[in-house]
Amino acid sequence: MSAPTSTRTSHRASATPATARGGRGLLMLLPFVLAVAVVSGVGGLAASSSRETYAALDLPPYAPPSWVFGPVWGVLYVMIAIAGWLAWRSGGGRPAVTVWAVQLVLNLAWTPLFFAWELRGVALVEIVALLVAVVATIVVFARTSKAAAWLLVPYLAWVGFATALNAGVVVLN
Repeated sequence: MSAPTSTRTSHRASATPATARGGRGLLMLLPFVLAVAVVSGVGGLAASSSRETYAALDLPPYAPPSWVFGPVWGVLYVMIAIAGWLAWRSGGGRPAVTVWAVQLVLNLAWTPLFFAWELRGVALVEIVALLVAVVATIVVFARTSKAAAWLLVPYLAWVGFATALNAGVVVLN
C-alpha cells in the first residue's frame, strides 16, 4: 500500500514544480508576446512605405504579392512568441531566452535595413545571420522543448525564402 502512495506523492511533486517555481504559467507568456509585438511594431514603422518600395523594385519571378507578407508575419510572430515561452517554461533558461532574443533582434534589424535605409546588400548579409540564428534557436529549443523547436520551423522556411527574395532583389536592382 505504501508504494502507490509514494508514487502518487512523487507524481504530484513532479506535476507541480512549474507552479511551485512561481509563474511559469500562461501569464508568463505576456513578456514574450510583448517582445514580439515591439519587434513587429518597430518593423511596421520602418516599413511604412514598404508596399510602394516593393512595387518599385525589380522582383524575381518567385516574389509574392506584397499583401502576403502581413498575414504570414502575423502568424509567424505568434508562433515565435509561443515558442520562446515554451522553451523558457520547459527549463531552457538563460541559453534558450538568449538565443531567442538574439534572433528577435536580428529580425528587428532587417526591415529598416531593407526598406527605410535601402541597404539591400547589408540586409542580405543580415538576413543570412538571422537564418543562422533561427537554426541555432531551433537547436537550443529542441534540447528542452520539441514543441518550441517545431513551432520555429515555418519561421525558418519563411526566412529562407526571404533570404532568396532579398538576394534576387540585390541581383536585379
